[in-house]
Amino acid sequence: MESSMGKRIADLRKKKGLTQDQLAEQFSVSAQAVSKWENDISCPDIMMLPQLADFFHISVDELLRGRQEESVRMVPKGERKELDDMMLKVIVDSPKGDRVRINLPILLVKVGVEIGMQIPEVANNTALQQVDFAKIFELVEQGVIGKLVEVDSAEGEHVEVVVE
Repeated sequence: MESSMGKRIADLRKKKGLTQDQLAEQFSVSAQAVSKWENDISCPDIMMLPQLADFFHISVDELLRGRQEESVRMVPKGERKELDDMMLKVIVDSPKGDRVRINLPILLVKVGVEIGMQIPEVANNTALQQVDFAKIFELVEQGVIGKLVEVDSAEGEHVEVVVE
């Protein structure tokens, strides 16, 4: 049996170590509203779904349906974008609410890797220090795209590396 959206919200909230009051405060709703969501008495406003999904680091589809879309795929050779049209996105969300978004052309990443360049937001982030960007570039050259890295650190940081 599939779980309900309310159960998923409750599970995600507990996984983040939040109370209903804390989640309610985050979204400017009452704790009673969160309780109603979690008990399937009511649902969050439709306009709030993307914000909830972002907060829990999932897609709206996963929040609604309970299953995640395939986030990594291999593009056949004839359908691949040119490397100069591709982007590497590094997304970092800290437990303090800091949000870092880095969007770099993939060819700039290649040159940076070749000369040993360091990106301060990456080099100073413990969750990203062990990411091998040269290996990521090798995967991209072979046609792999999507969310290639996802890390949740012990300090509560959520990090994603996505190639589009």
